[in-house]
Amino acid sequence: MRYAIVIEEAGDNYSAYVPDLAGCIATGASVAETEREMAAAIRFHLDGLAEDGIAAPEPIARASFVEV
Repeated sequence: MRYAIVIEEAGDNYSAYVPDLAGCIATGASVAETEREMAAAIRFHLDGLAEDGIAAPEPIARASFVEV
């Protein structure tokens, strides 16, 4: 599955979350590190859902940019 993530600058580091997976977050010192940590967090989150007998939610969030 392919989930959209949102990465935000957070002072001296970056933080990220997955709109489709409530509570699934990660941080890192760089964007690349945050993406790696987020991938690990998503796998961990989905494993936890599976252990609890809960189906992984289908990825439905989309991201886009708008000019203003």
